[in-house]
Amino acid sequence: MNKLAETLERIDAYNAADPHGREKEYSERLTFWVLKLQPQASEVLRIAARGQHIGRWTLPRESYPMDRGGYLRWREELKRFHAKTVGEIMQQAGYDPALIERAQSIIMKKNLATDPEAQTIEDALCLVFLETQFEDLQSKTPEEKMIPIIQKTWKKMSPAARDLALQLPMPEEQGRLIGKALKK
Repeated sequence: MNKLAETLERIDAYNAADPHGREKEYSERLTFWVLKLQPQASEVLRIAARGQHIGRWTLPRESYPMDRGGYLRWREELKRFHAKTVGEIMQQAGYDPALIERAQSIIMKKNLATDPEAQTIEDALCLVFLETQFEDLQSKTPEEKMIPIIQKTWKKMSPAARDLALQLPMPEEQGRLIGKALKK
């Protein structure tokens, strides 16, 4: 087995242990969108996509204060945990330290404004959100709070990702809300 296949297999096995049963499917959707955006994605980008949320369930949101500061600390801890865990898996597969560091940089979304691979991860994350989580969030969130969420999501995406987002099949209400947010 080559290093890439071994690494992806180990990430998938790790995520298969998710007691909620979500992370493996999530990582597969994220990989799908990365490859849709970058069909010739580098090995490290493919690894970063698959490992972007590795073991997310091990640091539950509820273990941090339920305010904005707690949320931001939780997100930073997760990024470091994901990068460290993927780095260890890559090291076990025999990857060079420079490639491990590169994958970790993408996972941490360092240099987002200047790193096309970090932007691809951000685009894919936004597309997965719109595809799989948006409708549920919309059902529990007032419209006046959803509008800024959509606008912030849209602002994070590249033009190519925005085009793909507009092609997503979605319920009429979701499409209406996105249209309203983009007009403001």
